[in-house]
Amino acid sequence: MTRKRRRLALVLACGIGLGTAAALTLSAFSDSVAFFVSPSELAQKAPGPGRTFRLGGLVVAGSVARTLDDGRPAATFRVGDGHSEVSVRYVGILPDLFREGQGIVALGTLAPDGSFRAQEVLAKHDETYMPKEVADALKKSGRWRPEAGPPPPASTWNDLSVRKAGG
Repeated sequence: MTRKRRRLALVLACGIGLGTAAALTLSAFSDSVAFFVSPSELAQKAPGPGRTFRLGGLVVAGSVARTLDDGRPAATFRVGDGHSEVSVRYVGILPDLFREGQGIVALGTLAPDGSFRAQEVLAKHDETYMPKEVADALKKSGRWRPEAGPPPPASTWNDLSVRKAGG
């Protein structure tokens, strides 16, 4: 084998190794990436079965029910964005700031019955904070326009009509 052929074989072997490593890395990332979905988007097009994603919205007033599941605290509640609502089940201790009318983002999967099984629930941390995903969903649905002023209190988002400029 000449020097030229050995060099070509080495370059090809390195290229194949690099391509395989890149493919394995991208495959691992695609399994761990969690996309954000609002309840309205979930109603229109649900992710595939077993697909992990983030569901964001507001906890619907009067929807929280706390129970025990094999001795562990569990909660069932609905998350809405003003247009659609999704039932969420979470087994574990909810964040201290979790309450009705507040914005949350939950990580989990869709159950066969159409409810959301949360593995993690994140609650907003003060009265002025709003997760970027929730703000984007409210803007997209027409529930809040930043040029018309600050967002209304979170406890009223589920029953608001579309705001007009200046009012």
